[in-house]
Amino acid sequence: DPHGRFSIDPQFGIIRTKKQLDHETQSVVVLTVQSQLGNSPVYSSTQVNISVIDVNDNPPIFLSESDKVAISYTQPPGTAVYIAHAEDKDSGLNGAIKYSIASKPSHAFSIDPSLGVVNLTRPVFAEKQQEYILHIAAEDCGSPPLTSLLILTAINLTDRRLDSVAVKIVVLDTNDNRPSFTSSPHSYVMEDVEVGFPVHRVIAKDPDEGRNGQVTYHILSGNENKAFVLDKITGLLTTARVLDREVQECYSLMVMVLDDGSPALSATQVLTVTVLDVNDETPVFLKRHYEAAVRENQDPGEFVVKVEAVDRDAGLNSLLRYEILPGTGYEKFKMNSDSGELVTTVSLDRESQHVFSIKGNSCHDLGSPSRSSTAQLYLTVLDENDHSPLFAKTQYQISMREDLKEGSTILDLFASDEDAGLNGEVTYSLIDNTFGAFAINSVTGSIVTTKTLDRETKSQYTFRAVASDCSTQLPRSTTVSVVVHVDDINDNDPVFLQNPIRAFVPAETLVNETVATVRAEDVDLGSNGAVVFSLMTAETVFQINATTGDIVLQEPLSSKNFSTQLLVMASDQGISPRTATAMVIIFTEEQTEEILFSHNLYEASVPENSAAGGH
Repeated sequence: DPHGRFSIDPQFGIIRTKKQLDHETQSVVVLTVQSQLGNSPVYSSTQVNISVIDVNDNPPIFLSESDKVAISYTQPPGTAVYIAHAEDKDSGLNGAIKYSIASKPSHAFSIDPSLGVVNLTRPVFAEKQQEYILHIAAEDCGSPPLTSLLILTAINLTDRRLDSVAVKIVVLDTNDNRPSFTSSPHSYVMEDVEVGFPVHRVIAKDPDEGRNGQVTYHILSGNENKAFVLDKITGLLTTARVLDREVQECYSLMVMVLDDGSPALSATQVLTVTVLDVNDETPVFLKRHYEAAVRENQDPGEFVVKVEAVDRDAGLNSLLRYEILPGTGYEKFKMNSDSGELVTTVSLDRESQHVFSIKGNSCHDLGSPSRSSTAQLYLTVLDENDHSPLFAKTQYQISMREDLKEGSTILDLFASDEDAGLNGEVTYSLIDNTFGAFAINSVTGSIVTTKTLDRETKSQYTFRAVASDCSTQLPRSTTVSVVVHVDDINDNDPVFLQNPIRAFVPAETLVNETVATVRAEDVDLGSNGAVVFSLMTAETVFQINATTGDIVLQEPLSSKNFSTQLLVMASDQGISPRTATAMVIIFTEEQTEEILFSHNLYEASVPENSAAGGH
């Protein structure tokens, strides 16, 4: 922007005009906009093409405000006696000109609204009118339209008072040769030439002499976008605007050469102007981002995706070559430089890398200098079921109390599978006989009890758990051993091996001699199953050994007819001890002891829902 016509907001990037623009001076402005993040030395740039839209601010202009032309009664109707030509600097409809006769002194003349050619509509006679004044209007097609006038004086040379002009009439009558083109009907121009660049010189010859041999050049059609200007005198064709081969590659201009005779004679030629290409177009990918998927474990050379770009240029300027620029993971792929097909160079492993984001997919043309563009590739590696579920351990050992409620969780198994989707989704199951004691949640892997356990019945369970993936093709599985140890609780009372116990003691038994031994067992483990004995009532004659259960005489027997009953309690050593009682009947040999209940009838009441083992 060397003329400072525009400004840009440095924060929001809004471009505004600073000066009034003129389409006729410059119809296209190309700005280079640069962006930069903070004080970073890295920046990027882009081109902004601004088209200045034409408004109808220029009227058509005749080369002169007035002109004269000679006519003769010998000229038949339809003879072209004058060509009106005006120029309008505007573009499009604003520059398209229509010609008309604004004031008609008679009906002797007509005008072609497009070409401006004035024709006779009937013969003219001097005795009727010696001079005709025509007001020729040139009006553009803008909104509102602008108009210019040309005053044309047509002098009737039939008048004898114009003898000095009679020679001219004779010359006009001898205008019997049409102009003929001698220049080539083909021309070539590079698309990057500046406005005003000479493209071609149209040359025509007319063997007539004087004005009859003087020719002017005009473009009749094919120049609707006003890409060219033809000098009517020299025949030099120049560019009137910037050319773009990608918009229009060929122009077919209908060129007319017209002599200045009366009547004027003309010839036409189709001039073909071919716009030659320069490398001004950057290749454009059909997609800015390509997404593709490729299966893992495939042999090198597996097809991944085909990228494609187009270049509007021609020839070598449009031939493209593709490549992958260096970046993370790019060495695992190879691109065909001609076709843009991407294939693998190694067997891919999804578990090592499941996504490749390649930002350096590039294509460049073969022009000089070359132009290039880039696109991004986002590649996903599809999973195959090549991994089995894995447990954290090869064997699990767990201990549990035997009083756990049914449905209690004793172990949460977890197996991981590196595969994806159904290939990595794990379900759990149990194999081997668990004696109906355990079940596993197929989704969570939690092992739960399915009944109340009894250590005294079975103290250890060994079974296997299986983790299987959910692949629909070839599912994979892993087995792990689970050992469950049932820990003891104090849930069993001591049991006397004999109850009641009869002991026959001679009257002369010595003090500290064992007279009887009680035995009791407890199926619990450890302290829960260790039994100690005691007498339930204070006793001076006998004493019991807490560990062995031996009942020892402490005092001599008082008589030969001695007898007594001892209540012995067996107690385990659990935290909440459980007990049992037994009766020991001691008597001398001379006496037989008889066991009698203290009451004939015992009555008791028990509340409902009482716990088992309540007293």
